[in-house]
Amino acid sequence: MKVSLVVRARNEAVYLPRLIEGISAQDYEPDECLLVDSGSTDETREIAASAGWKVIQMPAEDFTFGRSLNLGCKAASGDVLVILSAHVYPVRADYLRKMVEAVAERADTVAYGRQIGDQRTKFSERVIMSQWFPSERIADQGHAFTNNANAAISKELWARFKYDEDLSGLEDIELTARVLAEGGRVTYVNEAPVVHVHEESFSSIRERYRREASAYKQIFAGEGMTLWHAVSLFLKNSFRDSRLAQEQSMFSTEFCSIISFRLAQFWGAWNGFRVRGAQESDLQIRMYHPQGRSFPVEESAPLTIVYRAENA
Repeated sequence: MKVSLVVRARNEAVYLPRLIEGISAQDYEPDECLLVDSGSTDETREIAASAGWKVIQMPAEDFTFGRSLNLGCKAASGDVLVILSAHVYPVRADYLRKMVEAVAERADTVAYGRQIGDQRTKFSERVIMSQWFPSERIADQGHAFTNNANAAISKELWARFKYDEDLSGLEDIELTARVLAEGGRVTYVNEAPVVHVHEESFSSIRERYRREASAYKQIFAGEGMTLWHAVSLFLKNSFRDSRLAQEQSMFSTEFCSIISFRLAQFWGAWNGFRVRGAQESDLQIRMYHPQGRSFPVEESAPLTIVYRAENA
């Protein structure tokens, strides 16, 4: 089975070498690696090319998440497409094999892997990662949540559905919803973790959640978030994060970061939804609501990773 790696990038010269290093350390070698670059002004393209990766360029003004992925997936020759962001890197030598196996089990499977943070990751984002990407494998998830920062799909399934090129985000969830509607499957692969590095300003976090909420509203008509609901979720999540930080003796160092992150998140989400009244689905609850008191926070990964194969 031929495997293609498809990576989206723009100005990722700081992070891309770590991803290249992680892929080169795999015990299952990809047949090709493609980088879809949307107007980098740094050395991103040169770094990829020097590693033997195929570089596909698209104008920055033409970029959408779905369009860049469709461009890369179309150019890929593999039977299985492993999709990654340029600012992630695997922490296990069997990462790629685990992702490919999940798709090889059934051709109508969309698979996504675990994500964790490192020392650069904000505390609240670590909480979100622990909530969205648990330690247990989910063979048949049953709802549309997935994440293209670390995912895999067969070329055949992608060609049948393709990503929506008009969405401002959540192109992964939109495609997966259509796959599920036609009897497909979503598999969460806990044994295939990557470190996802986000070093964002307040305004960048707010904008990310704004465009994702705007896309969510397009995908799932009738759902939304009122201003009061956004305020309520900000308070609930801030309180839960603060309690978790206190339990880990990190409250004094993380409190300001928690308040800043959650304010940016729900200010952005409310602006993206901007509706007076709407219903909530189980998927929206998973994405925005805090978990219970016993919820574990994933420990940060070290900056220096020792690649290893582990038994699931």
